[in-house]
Amino acid sequence: MKEFELKYGCNPNQKPSKIYMADGTELPITVLNGRPGYINFLDAFNSWQLVRELKAALGMPAATSFKHVSPTSAAVGVKLPDCLKKACFVDDIAGLDDSPLACAYARARGTDRMSSFGDWIALSDVCDVTTALLIKREVSDGIIAPGYEPEALEILKSKKKGNYNIVEIDPDYVPASIEEKQVFGITFRQGRNNFEINEALLENIVTENKEFPASAKRDLIISLITLKYTQSNSVCYAVDGQAIGVGAGQQSRIHCTRLAGSKADNWHLRQCEKVLNLPFLPTLGRPDRDNVIDVYISEDWEDVLDDGAWQKYFTHRPEPMTREEKRAYLGAIKGVALGSDAFFPFDDNIVRARRSGVSYIAEPGGSIRDDVVIDAANKFGMTMAFTGMRLFHH
Repeated sequence: MKEFELKYGCNPNQKPSKIYMADGTELPITVLNGRPGYINFLDAFNSWQLVRELKAALGMPAATSFKHVSPTSAAVGVKLPDCLKKACFVDDIAGLDDSPLACAYARARGTDRMSSFGDWIALSDVCDVTTALLIKREVSDGIIAPGYEPEALEILKSKKKGNYNIVEIDPDYVPASIEEKQVFGITFRQGRNNFEINEALLENIVTENKEFPASAKRDLIISLITLKYTQSNSVCYAVDGQAIGVGAGQQSRIHCTRLAGSKADNWHLRQCEKVLNLPFLPTLGRPDRDNVIDVYISEDWEDVLDDGAWQKYFTHRPEPMTREEKRAYLGAIKGVALGSDAFFPFDDNIVRARRSGVSYIAEPGGSIRDDVVIDAANKFGMTMAFTGMRLFHH
């Protein structure tokens, strides 16, 4: 297949639309089901690069959940503890622990379930049956992977009344070293970002604390590779083999840090006993539970607990989670990793990161206030590495 006609571009009025290889060669993909659109393919090709690099860097199956050309999360195949299984609504998936790929997607999809609603999925490995069963019951637009087990493919084809978008990509495809795109009729050309992210990037430790356990290095690599394919400005919190908070496309870096930090906080709060034991009506679906939980742990909890509201969601009215309870719970969190796609210009980013349990940081360095940022990291006993490499993506 040398080209694939699309229904339209980013919006219905943008016609004609297609994808094709400029040199006239075959596309490195096969559309196995459905009819992916312009934005679907943008998500597909960015997300595939992310999981391919995670697999290459860490040697573990990887998955990501994409929305609007940025990842909501990315993860590798680390088994989920029971509390996280429950928080991600996957505690009933048989054989989950036996499929590292399914564990990776369960983590990626379960991190920010509000943002992942209607996601595009990328898998680093051949999709197995367990992963397909997990995907089948989630609201999703499509998937890209290097292959599908026959039974897994049939399971996925049954989604969306048979119209689920399923793309298979050639895992050996290597794009040209020079890439081009047009904006306003003007062609932009640049070298592809082939920069390799690995442990060597974390060797320039600039803080007094030099401790970098293997788990922190893994999480920082996940964070940095995630950032490589996230709309800039961006920062990413990661822990336990997954990105838990992505702040994408903000003009101010502190806004990235706050946005991603709030998502990371929500991920932690979803696993506390008070949230795990919310008395939901058995008829309430997963998307509605996601919405209710999001409001319940926010400052607007009255919207789901006021008389006349709670009866729509719960068998009985649960007690609200107070601000003091949330602060106490989050205050005990530590060991979180934080990556930034460019330097931190002020120490307010470090102060905010600490509130979300950050102990390890990787950022390029190069700010005129690097000394102030380092001093703040030292104050909190953090370990921080300067990578020397910016990771902007647009």
